[in-house]
Amino acid sequence: MHKSRSRDNHMKFERSETGFILSHKDQIVLQHSHSSPILFVGTGNATYDMYRGNFDIKDYVNERIALRCFTIKGDGQAVRIEFHYEGELQITLCAEETPEGRLKIGFHDAKESLNRVWIRLDASKDEKIYGCGEQLTYFNLRGHNFPLWTSEPGVGRNKASYITWQADVKDRAGGDYYNTNYPQPTFVSSDRYFVHLQTTAYADFDFRHSDFHELQCWAIPDYLLFDCEQSFPALVHNIYGLFGTQPEMPDWVHDGVILGIQGGTETTLEKLHKAKAAGIKVAGAWCQDWQGIKITSFGKRLQWDWQWNPDLYPELDSKIHALKREGIRFLGYINPYVLEDFPLYQEAASKGYLATRQDGSKYVVDFGEFYCGVVDFTNPAACEWYKGVIKTNMIDFGLDGWMADFGEYLPTDCTLANGKSAEIEHNDWPRRWAKINHEAIEEAGKTDDILFFMRAGYTGIQRYCHTLWAGDQCVNWNIDDGMPSVINGALSSGLLGNGIHHSDIGGYTTLHGMKRDRELFMRWAEMAAFTPMMRTHEGNRPADNHQFDTDTETLCHLARMTRIFTHLKPYIKAAVKENALTGMPVQRPLFMHYEGDALSYEIMYEYLFGRDLLVAPVYEQGARQRKLYLPPDQWIHIWSGEHYQGGWVEVEAPIGKPAVFYRASSADTVLFAKIQDAAEDLL
Repeated sequence: MHKSRSRDNHMKFERSETGFILSHKDQIVLQHSHSSPILFVGTGNATYDMYRGNFDIKDYVNERIALRCFTIKGDGQAVRIEFHYEGELQITLCAEETPEGRLKIGFHDAKESLNRVWIRLDASKDEKIYGCGEQLTYFNLRGHNFPLWTSEPGVGRNKASYITWQADVKDRAGGDYYNTNYPQPTFVSSDRYFVHLQTTAYADFDFRHSDFHELQCWAIPDYLLFDCEQSFPALVHNIYGLFGTQPEMPDWVHDGVILGIQGGTETTLEKLHKAKAAGIKVAGAWCQDWQGIKITSFGKRLQWDWQWNPDLYPELDSKIHALKREGIRFLGYINPYVLEDFPLYQEAASKGYLATRQDGSKYVVDFGEFYCGVVDFTNPAACEWYKGVIKTNMIDFGLDGWMADFGEYLPTDCTLANGKSAEIEHNDWPRRWAKINHEAIEEAGKTDDILFFMRAGYTGIQRYCHTLWAGDQCVNWNIDDGMPSVINGALSSGLLGNGIHHSDIGGYTTLHGMKRDRELFMRWAEMAAFTPMMRTHEGNRPADNHQFDTDTETLCHLARMTRIFTHLKPYIKAAVKENALTGMPVQRPLFMHYEGDALSYEIMYEYLFGRDLLVAPVYEQGARQRKLYLPPDQWIHIWSGEHYQGGWVEVEAPIGKPAVFYRASSADTVLFAKIQDAAEDLL
C-alpha cells in the first residue's frame, strides 16, 4: 500500500489496488473501494413551489452514477483524485491542507451536465451528530436526514400532529421536523470533528447509516472542509475561526427585559409604567408596529414601509429620547421587502433595485393578503440604498435596535442583478440580509449601542448577525414547535458560532385553537432569565394570549425573573465576551465541559449557561418537579442549597423556582448564592 503525508503530518493518503483512505489528524474522512464507493454524481430536475415562505420541493433524479474508478495525481502536499465512468472523467477531488491546518477537498473539473453530487464520509457506529444550523426537533441528528433549505419552519412541525395537519390543510404551512429558518451545511461529531460543505444550493445531509454519512448537493459544491481537535472547546474555537462570531451585545441589553408592546405611543407608555410599578426591570420597549399595522385573517400584521407612523405613534420622535433618558431603549422592526405601491417600493422600483421577472417586468411576493417587492441584495447600489433607509429612518430617528425579520422568502423564479440563479442565491439571502443590517450599524458607529436580531440564517451569518432568535414557536408545550424546541435551537446553532440566542417569551404562533396561558408564559420567562437576552412577544393574535400584564401574578413573576437576570449581569456579560473572543456559546450542551461522560451526549432540554450554571427548564404543563441529569461534578441547587454529586436527580420546581444548579467550585459562588435574594428583592 502506498502512503503519502503532508509536511505537517496531518493529511494522510493511503492507496491500495482497489481503493484509498484519506485521513486527517488520524481521523478517517474518506474510505473508498470499488465495492463501496464514496462518490456519486448525476443529474436531476427540481421544482420549487413556494407559498408564503413554505416550500414544496420535489426532485426528479434522471441518473445517479457510482464513481468506482479513479486515478491519483499529486504528492503529499496535495492529492488529485480523478473519478471516471466508462472511461470519461466525471469530476476531480483535490485534497490539501489549508494554512490553518484544516483538510480541504475541492470539487473540480466536473462534467458540464452534472448537477447532483452525493459524497459519503466515514462514520463510526456510536457517534452522535449535532448542528446543521438551528435544528429544533432533534439535538442529536443521528438516525435522520436533514434537507437544508431556509424557509418558514412550519406550524407544529410534526406530520403526525393535529396542529400540523390543520396548518397543512388550511395554509400549506405545517412543516416537518427538518424545516428551519436557519439551515447550514455544517455538522459537529461527538468524535470531536466538524464537516462543512461550501455551497448555497439545496443540500440534504443523511445521518441514517451506521458506517457513513451521505451529503447530497443539488449543484457542484465548491469544497468540503474537515478538521478535528482534542477537545470541544478547541473545536468550537476552530469553527469560530472559520465563520467568525457575533459581537458583544450592548451593555443595556443586560439591564432587564425587552417588552414586546403594540398599539401606539399611549399604550406603550401605559404598559411601561405598569411594568415598572410592578418592579419589572425593563431594558427596552420593542414596538414592531412603529411603522403601522395591517389586519389580516392571520392576525395583526405590519405595514412594511420602514418609517415612523405618526398617526399610530404620535410624538414618538420626542418620546423615544425621553424613554432613553429613563434607561429604556426603543426598538422597532424591519425586513428585506417593501410594500407594493408604498413610498419605499416606488422609490426602489424607479431605481431598479427590485428583483424582476425574467423579462424585466414587475415581480412581487404574496406575504399573506398583501404583496411586496424583493430588494435585490446582489445589486451593490440597492444594498447601499437599503442601508441608507436603516440609517436615516431608524438609527437617526433614535431606534436602538430592531427585529430584522424574514430573509427566507427569496423565490427561485425571480431574476437578480448578478445573473446568478435565484435557486442558488436563496440559501445565501439571510447572510446578505444580516450583512446589510450589520454594516448600517457599523457605518453609523453604533455597533456597541444598537442591537438587531434575526431568525433566518445560513453559512456566514455568524460574523454579521448580532443575535439569533428562535423564530415563531407555537404558544404551547409541544417538543417539535413549542417551548422545548427553543433549547435544541440554541444548542445546535451555538455549536456553529451563534453563541447568543433567545426566543419570544410565551411563543408567537396563535392559530388552530392554540392560546397562550399564564403557566406557559411564566415557565417561558423562567427559561429566558437564564439566556443571554429576555424579550416578550404578544403573538400574532394578542387578544387570544396571556400577556405579561394580564394579571398581578404574572407581573410579579416577571419582576422576579428580571431581577434574577439583572443580578447575573456580570456573569452573563463575561460569557458573552467569551463568545465574542473564542466562539464558546453562552448556552452549551453538557458534553462541552464533560467530554468523558457518555450520558452528557444524549441529554436534551437542559443546558449549561456559561461554564458554571446548569439550567433544566420545566417544559411540561402542570409539572411541579423536574427530573434532570447532572454531569459528574459538585452541584448546588440554588433554591434549597442542597449539594449533589451528579447523576439523575429529581427536585421540586414550583412556578418561580426553575431547576437551576451551580458548580461548587465556581469563582462566582457568592453571586449564585444570592440569586434567591435577588428574586425576592422587589423593594
